[in-house]
Amino acid sequence: MNGDIRQLKACLNGKRSQAEFPAVPVTPGELARDAAAAVTAGAEAIHLHARGGDGTESVRAADVGAAVAAIRASCPGVAVGVSTGLWITHGDAAARQAAVAAWSGLAAGERPDFASVNVSEDGWAGVVRSLGAAGIAIEAGVWSVADVQVLARAFGGAGLPEPPARILVEVMDERADAAPRVAGEILRALGDSVLRGLPRLLHGEGEGCWPLVAHAAREGLPTRIGLEDTTTGPDGEPVSGNAELVRLALDVMNGKYSRGGR
Repeated sequence: MNGDIRQLKACLNGKRSQAEFPAVPVTPGELARDAAAAVTAGAEAIHLHARGGDGTESVRAADVGAAVAAIRASCPGVAVGVSTGLWITHGDAAARQAAVAAWSGLAAGERPDFASVNVSEDGWAGVVRSLGAAGIAIEAGVWSVADVQVLARAFGGAGLPEPPARILVEVMDERADAAPRVAGEILRALGDSVLRGLPRLLHGEGEGCWPLVAHAAREGLPTRIGLEDTTTGPDGEPVSGNAELVRLALDVMNGKYSRGGR
């Protein structure tokens, strides 16, 4: 896969709206500017949720292609990935499948390098097949030990021919003190499975975000940071945007962060 991640991927927007946090990038131009700033700050790859003309999340080929092309123009050579979250099509797995299948018609400069696919969602295996047919690498999102077991069965048997390029260990909706424990359980399950040799990236969101940035560093794993996961720094204070989050995360991972010092 183009763009192995040694330390840090920037997740620029996610579900978050500008009404919630004004610095969230939405349009292709905003995404391109934010991606360039995040890469300058030290991010090695970009993850985004494409948006339609009304600002809502989209997996339509035209919207994905416009966002990816804008970022490629501003960040040459940087790997760009997108979300395929089922909520984007309001839980309609058939609509998501049809939309992702259309990505094969995107020009090379519009086609993402990788896409995240959540194993807990209905229809995930079909999305993986469509991405593979389009030459797009898969980041398999596992949120629990049960997800690890589902993924291991699919790729360990006859279900899906190719393993994912990377496994995203994603710890959602956990308190700061619980997030590292939950992450450890998922990582141990991966280590005991047929997936043990695959690259992994560990991250959390909300309260669990910063503890897992530090935990990933201790485990020698890459992580991600951005306005998708948090709008505050390790000290709980609001940040200016994605570039500041990237700088803070690298400081935390490299043991250079001092509370209150920016």
